Amino acid sequence: MGKVREVDDRFKKFGTVSFTSITKTNDFVDYLASGKVNGTRCKTCGLVFFPPRADCYQCLSDNMEWFELSGAGKLVTYSKLEYAPIGFQDDVPYSIALLDYGDYKVFGRIDRDLPDEDIKVGMEMKTTANTLPNGQLNYVFQKT
Repeated sequence: MGKVREVDDRFKKFGTVSFTSITKTNDFVDYLASGKVNGTRCKTCGLVFFPPRADCYQCLSDNMEWFELSGAGKLVTYSKLEYAPIGFQDDVPYSIALLDYGDYKVFGRIDRDLPDEDIKVGMEMKTTANTLPNGQLNYVFQKT
């Protein structure tokens, strides 16, 4: 009899709807559960990734390390969604955005508690771990 391989499906806890249940970067979900948002950095060539990657596309190394997103990013652009794709229809309205941290950019949602009139392109925001009402984990952008 062969050894039964256990499936690492921690990623099913990420997001409103998780379309990827198995990935090589499942530790991302553990970091979110502990209140941290992490990306990966290639220890061979220094390239930074968010969302995290297990392998570097530049030098093809799998010599990666985790780093915590910290400090503030600059809001590059955002859009308020009034309609949503399947699986997200109960979430609207919500705003998606892109933050620039210099070496990397982060795509995500703006915290729904931030009033629309307070959102300005160019403002500084931080990326924070968040737990949804149903227990799923994600991250959101908040005003610094």
